[in-house]
Amino acid sequence: MSTARKKKNIAVVAAVAVAAGALGIASYTATKPDDSASTGSSASAKKGSDSAAPEAGVFPELEGLARREAKDPLAQGKADAPVVMIEFADFKCGFCGKFARDTEPDLVKKYVDNGTLRIEWRNFPIFGEDSERAARGAWAAGEQGRFWQFHEAAYADGAKEKGFGDDRLKELAREAGIKDVPRFLRDAGSDAAKAAVKKDQDEGYKLGATSTPSFLVNGRPIAGAQPQSVFEEAIEKAAASRAEGGKEGSGK
Repeated sequence: MSTARKKKNIAVVAAVAVAAGALGIASYTATKPDDSASTGSSASAKKGSDSAAPEAGVFPELEGLARREAKDPLAQGKADAPVVMIEFADFKCGFCGKFARDTEPDLVKKYVDNGTLRIEWRNFPIFGEDSERAARGAWAAGEQGRFWQFHEAAYADGAKEKGFGDDRLKELAREAGIKDVPRFLRDAGSDAAKAAVKKDQDEGYKLGATSTPSFLVNGRPIAGAQPQSVFEEAIEKAAASRAEGGKEGSGK
């Protein structure tokens, strides 16, 4: 291996290590108990989980984690969009559901539809076997081009309380409009599904993600179901930075 290549690899590993600390801190900040939790106020505890500010640091080297595969069924938005938001999430996670229902649809309308943003999903099941089954089911839905429909059904209000057993996965498959349900079930139980989920999990753990949802927006870590304005600010800053970089590169 050439000296230049070794230096590049070392730089990337170092950036991952730094980002692991950053995302770990952001994850802790987003999920730590509110100082007023001792009063017994559940509203205060929830506020502490939802409203924590994300880590401000940006790690450009981590933009390379965006896969940008044009036919990736677990992604939406143009493969060459200037901004990529990588989302690590679990279908058993209540805050992931909150983000999916309350924030993500608006981000899609505002940024994905106009070509600014690409969203890449990473299965990051951390709540046991039920989470694992749901993740494998989501991957299997993607094999028939219905991942985002499955995503919507699995994150519907009250859906996670019904669990993700085999019968429930069948119901979700039908709700998602999956035509070949027997194939879906075979795919969900396959070694390929397990490998795909593990690949996403390993990536998340390497980055130091300790809670869900966790995000990277062009290398900027964000942890938790933050207010929509937090994501909009991160997306717009990333888009502006990419546009400015393009101008400099063209000599303008």
